[in-house]
Amino acid sequence: MINRLLQIYRYRALIQILIIRELKARYRGTFLGFLWSFVNPLVLMAIYVLVFSIYLRMDMENYPVFLLCGILPWAWFSSGLSEATLSIIGNGSLIKKVYLPSEIFPLVSIGSNMVHYLLSIPILLIFIVSFGMEPSWPLLLLPLIFLIQFVFTYSLALILSSLAVQFRDLLHIVPNFLMIWFFLTPIFYPMTLVPEKYRALVDFNPMAQLIMAYQDIFFYNRIPSIPGLAVLTGLSCVLLVIGFSLFEARKDLFAEEV
Repeated sequence: MINRLLQIYRYRALIQILIIRELKARYRGTFLGFLWSFVNPLVLMAIYVLVFSIYLRMDMENYPVFLLCGILPWAWFSSGLSEATLSIIGNGSLIKKVYLPSEIFPLVSIGSNMVHYLLSIPILLIFIVSFGMEPSWPLLLLPLIFLIQFVFTYSLALILSSLAVQFRDLLHIVPNFLMIWFFLTPIFYPMTLVPEKYRALVDFNPMAQLIMAYQDIFFYNRIPSIPGLAVLTGLSCVLLVIGFSLFEARKDLFAEEV
């Protein structure tokens, strides 16, 4: 795994170029261009404020802020993982013609969506302040939570993208599974609304631990659960080893199947 990581690091300039190419392709031909990276989360925030502050009132102070603290990182996770699952198939021509470590293609999908999430964070902070809330020093822990989510997402992306080359049903299964996973994660509702007998299920949900960590940092201004993050870090590392091993075992099939 260390050798694969070092190899990916040697291709860091190419990864950056491919991420930029992906972002340019996404906004090619549009009038606002890259500004859509700011407009999209802004419109999303405005919609949720309208719906949950006026139409569907939740008995929770500053609920739109609570909602956005969870839904923005989830958008990065779900979009990045969905696109990464298709990344090997979508880059089949490059894999057949040019020698590149195939592991970079899921990384590019996650990285391009990561850029959108990073650009949404300043908007979220402005949004938080507009509600009369004051971000505090737990924000310093944000890079750690961000890194854990990146490793966790990339680990799953390696597994799914390598399997999807041969088992194309995954391209339909993953979006449906992500939708179920979304509603099982405390994004729309706080953990306190989950019945006591079901909270153990939430504790075993890796994304629940991540989302609650973001909520702790942005909304509650407190340190996230250290044991929960420690377990999630260990799980992410184990999945990363499994992901690289599975990817390496199946990569000889890529040129034939794509």
